Amino acid sequence: MQNRESKLSLWKRGLEVVPDYVWEQTELETLVLGENTLSELSEQIGQMKKLRMIDLGHNLLTRVPEELSELDGLSEFLYLHDNRLTSLPLSLAKLTKLRYLNVSQNEFEVFPECILGMSGLIELRLADNYLISLPDSLGRLAQLRELHLRNNRLSSLPGSIGDLQALRQLDLRGNPLTHLPRAIANLPRLDKLDLRWIETLTLPGWIADLEARGCTVYR
Repeated sequence: MQNRESKLSLWKRGLEVVPDYVWEQTELETLVLGENTLSELSEQIGQMKKLRMIDLGHNLLTRVPEELSELDGLSEFLYLHDNRLTSLPLSLAKLTKLRYLNVSQNEFEVFPECILGMSGLIELRLADNYLISLPDSLGRLAQLRELHLRNNRLSSLPGSIGDLQALRQLDLRGNPLTHLPRAIANLPRLDKLDLRWIETLTLPGWIADLEARGCTVYR
């Protein structure tokens, strides 16, 4: 029996497994499965073609299925915050309509390559992971307005960050940065740069130029 409701929330239900009836509700646009103890997700999620928003945060997921990439209508957000993910399937690059991705508080040591294909992203949250570098091709995310990288292991940033011409907020708190590329100073829409909790960085002179034009720099 198909449920015609557009939203289903099973938030904080103590679920270890998603009930089978959920996958039958193919008319859903929003699915909330956050704050459970899910360790895996069925490949049946790929048949829920109308999903625009999925909340899988605060679970025990170590992987997400390839079939997630078949949700080409996924546009509002994909929330994977606070799981145990170390990688994402390359096929997720097909989610080109996705605007918001949160994979903070996981176990990523390498920037997930699939994210570079998510050309519609406006907000990307990768805080509280173990990233030691960002890819040179980061500039491909041309629509990005917010980039949150708090509490990783970054010592530097690629110069291609200057290609993020729509960027407004850049959160670098708590990284062991020793250098900032001057390209940041040329980001025309940047209005917030957060450099708090960084003890390894000597601030470059162009920070004053950013502040003079109205960008708030937290240090």
